[in-house]
Amino acid sequence: MKATTIKEFFRLLPGKLDSDAAEDVEAVYQFDLSGAQGGQYIVTVREGTCQVKEGVHDDPHVTLSMAGEDCIKVLTGQLSGQMAAMSGKLRVSGDLGLALQLRDLFPGVGQKS
Repeated sequence: MKATTIKEFFRLLPGKLDSDAAEDVEAVYQFDLSGAQGGQYIVTVREGTCQVKEGVHDDPHVTLSMAGEDCIKVLTGQLSGQMAAMSGKLRVSGDLGLALQLRDLFPGVGQKS
């Protein structure tokens, strides 16, 4: 994925979904990003499809909070999500299992090219 901004990344994300892996998944992910590349994004995975929109969901299954700049680094493989969480750059609340499932739902995202 060649996105260079958060907005572009989220625009391209639905096309990266592994629909087979997502077939039985129903989850709402809230991304709460701060700083220059910040914004709020809702990623809904349901019945093998992905929908992204800007905004705040009332009751997401998982909320991922971090600086937008760190999110770009995670998405481009410059920083692992696990390291970001361990160092406090990424805060996850809600269903940790669904958060960990993101890698399987979107294979190749966050990998170095």
